[in-house]
Amino acid sequence: MAEKSILEAVKKVLEESPKRNFSESVDLAINLKNLDMNQPSNRVDEEVILPHGLGKELKIGVFAKGDVGLRAKAAGAAYVISDVELDELAADKTRARTLANEYDLFIAETQFMPTIGKNLGIVLGPRGKMPIPLLPNKDIGELIQSKQNAIRLRSKDKLTFHVPVGRRNMSPEDLAENIETIVSRLERVLDKGRHNLRTVYVTTTMGKSERVV
Repeated sequence: MAEKSILEAVKKVLEESPKRNFSESVDLAINLKNLDMNQPSNRVDEEVILPHGLGKELKIGVFAKGDVGLRAKAAGAAYVISDVELDELAADKTRARTLANEYDLFIAETQFMPTIGKNLGIVLGPRGKMPIPLLPNKDIGELIQSKQNAIRLRSKDKLTFHVPVGRRNMSPEDLAENIETIVSRLERVLDKGRHNLRTVYVTTTMGKSERVV
């Protein structure tokens, strides 16, 4: 169970934010302090598995062929990109950008990674969507399922960054536990733990915000 203060902040945001005619995202605005972000060692780049997921199905694209491609599709991949289609994307940057914007993340068989890096790195890299390599000892189905509940904490060189924690239609308790999971990870990876957290606010896409740290 999440800390009472976090749960109360989530409930307040949900109660006081006007309801919209779409499923709003619930996000955290994270503000760091006392860190030189020009030093790469101070930047946050962590994958976090949320205990209750994001409240929506992520669109995952998989670069694969043959049996791996078939298993990826069966496991819920929204799109399986073959080696032939990879060559077509490399020659059509407009289509590649559309694909990069449409999908939440990508996974690729390791044999495809050099080609993807060379031909699509300029499109996927700036969006933080370079594929996750499917290592030989990993099952594509298990990897897809684990990524459905994963988010990326990525500060780059900024002291302030945002991260989704769920959807408004999720319960306050589930959202609060997701938030606590993220805050706990930040405390572990930051040089001085909570002392490097200036503030953390929870907010809906178009609604109120409330401080949780």
